[in-house]
Amino acid sequence: MTTALITHPACLEHEQMPGHVESPDRLRAVLKALESKEFAGLRREEAPRASVDDVAAVHDRDLVEAILAAIPKPGGDARSLLIGPDIMASAGSGEAALRAAGAVMRGVDLVMSGEVRNAFCAVRPPGHHAGPAQPMGFCIFNNVAIGAMHARKAHGLERIAVLDFDVHHGNGTQDIFEHDPGLMFISSHQSPLYPGTGRAREHGDYNNVVNLPLPPGSGSAAFRKAMVSKALPALERFEPQLVLISAGFDAHKRDSALGGLAGLDMCLTEDDFGWITREAMAVADRVCGGRVVSTLEGGYDLTGLALSAAAHVSALMA
Repeated sequence: MTTALITHPACLEHEQMPGHVESPDRLRAVLKALESKEFAGLRREEAPRASVDDVAAVHDRDLVEAILAAIPKPGGDARSLLIGPDIMASAGSGEAALRAAGAVMRGVDLVMSGEVRNAFCAVRPPGHHAGPAQPMGFCIFNNVAIGAMHARKAHGLERIAVLDFDVHHGNGTQDIFEHDPGLMFISSHQSPLYPGTGRAREHGDYNNVVNLPLPPGSGSAAFRKAMVSKALPALERFEPQLVLISAGFDAHKRDSALGGLAGLDMCLTEDDFGWITREAMAVADRVCGGRVVSTLEGGYDLTGLALSAAAHVSALMA
């Protein structure tokens, strides 16, 4: 079986202020990297549009409707403040957000049906900071959580895990998962750093949250040790029926846009992202028939992002 690459042109139409780090160029860099001969075997899919009901399985319905109603109309003002100081919306933002969520849902369907071995969703805006009642951190809707709830509703899954290795803690995903014994959230992230959550003592109501805060400059050895000693064993013990990955690549050593000054970020390399992908796949092979769906989160240095995404997808295809 092959790996699916799921994306949509609408994800390029979400615009923020000029010069914003969460720009369409991020997705362009990823897609260009995946055009090389190495990735010719990918099954390329267009993301469907998530419905309001799909999104409201995770977020307050009133919030979802208010966000979509606030999106600027085509031909009107180019941008307007959506909610909070760190998310701007353009006329294409609503469609982009619904397609990003729909991509993860489509990935789940393809993997659960056995049509593909695994999937990577090359989408934006990212999602892991968006909580039940508030978008934040460049994230409008929580794509990976919407995918998890879809897996539960459409495929009857009872145990679903998210592995998040973005440089920032996925506080929104934790807020959604921590009160549900059928969901597990595992996060490695730099600390201290935005959004200031993700302490090691946060375990969730059912010991279903594992946080691995790492100091700036941790590097490959510390990251891999944390994954081998804590994250991967916890994932295997939980025995999920599906593994979802929040694939943020902003812990790359080139990426100091939001992680810190050069040399004071997590200092990972694309090889680390390939390695953790292979390790997560090995656990998935043992516990859930290899079912893995990954979705793009952060990553703001375009070169580091492209290299990391390529390493991640190459590992998925191996």
